[in-house]
Amino acid sequence: MTSPGRVQADGSRRRRLSAVLALVFFVAGGALAWAQPAVPVPIFRADPFWPKTLPMTTDAKGQKHQWITGEVGGNCTDSHDNIFVLNRGWQQGGSGKLLPFEAMSGVAAPPITVFDPAGNLIGSWGDASLLAPGGGTKVMPEALHGCFVDYENNIWIGGSGDGVVQKYNHDGKLLLQIGTKGVCDAPADPSSTAFFPTCRSPGSNSSKTQLDRPADIAVDPAADPVTGQRGSVYIADGYGNHRIVVFDSVGRFLRQWGSAGDGPGQFSCEGGGHPHCVVIGADDLIYVCDQGHNHVQVFDKTGVFKRVIAVDPPGFTQAGLRANDIAFSTDPQQTYFYSTDVGNGNVWIVNRETGKVVGSLGAMGHQPGQFVGSHTVNVDSKGNVYVGEAGGGRRIQKFTKVN
Repeated sequence: MTSPGRVQADGSRRRRLSAVLALVFFVAGGALAWAQPAVPVPIFRADPFWPKTLPMTTDAKGQKHQWITGEVGGNCTDSHDNIFVLNRGWQQGGSGKLLPFEAMSGVAAPPITVFDPAGNLIGSWGDASLLAPGGGTKVMPEALHGCFVDYENNIWIGGSGDGVVQKYNHDGKLLLQIGTKGVCDAPADPSSTAFFPTCRSPGSNSSKTQLDRPADIAVDPAADPVTGQRGSVYIADGYGNHRIVVFDSVGRFLRQWGSAGDGPGQFSCEGGGHPHCVVIGADDLIYVCDQGHNHVQVFDKTGVFKRVIAVDPPGFTQAGLRANDIAFSTDPQQTYFYSTDVGNGNVWIVNRETGKVVGSLGAMGHQPGQFVGSHTVNVDSKGNVYVGEAGGGRRIQKFTKVN
């Protein structure tokens, strides 16, 4: 026979054991809740009907002219998932000019076209004035290149043919310019007949006020690690110079890093576009495309080198220019990034942590879902991917995320 005291003691022990087990399961459950499952490799479907047909204009003689885009120098997404597309077709003296058959009856689309998620044209803007017939942009950057929408929904664009980065409001009003139009961080070439003879490679890589053919822009919504202020502007100053240069929100120089070379923190000295992109990760690190070396370099916000992620898809490494632009997947961990590959006509899906190429979008070609000159990439809030083509592609395509 069990005594009442023994029952009470056993019951007390059982209650203590239950409490301990409950605590163990509570802690374990908390740990399991924080251990996120592996994010599957995204799957996409090309949307051949995005964007919808551009409008026509009618001239004084009653003749209709279809809007035509030239090379796409950049694309970016605002907080409403509207897509801004930088079109070079109006720059008649540049590489993006309309082709002869296009120019017979077509007309260049405005510099900036804006589409809603369904592909409807909802806006267009930009000063298409030229300095002279045949070339030299008067107001906007030469050879539009790079597009970024900041945390206030302002639009930042650059130009790989001159020395400016410009900030516009949502409706196309110029708010700020970094650099001087047509004056770059390089000595003039006395033999040059170019409209902007100081905008060339190699640049001086040193000016605190001038750029040299910038390729991309990223604006930080968080406090700067040095100044403590929001809105620091990171510029891939990479077609003439070989640096990342940082300005504050009103265009004052803060710092820079990078030079031409093959070592950590250096960028390829061959050709242009090194660095070709700059992207701020959710991990507060700066991801920079080194187009000539086919890899992405990672830095902290003060320029301290962290690592290199090579874009080396098996069987596709013979062609170069595999790291032109990147955009992150939209899961909280940013498990993947998408890297445009001009040389192979692909967009590679890369695991951000391991650096392994785990999938791709597209292939070389002119059909929907294929690329000739896959140049710039961005992602909307739903994870859909938008790819702009330069070279022979000269269009923007949407890939809808299906998983």
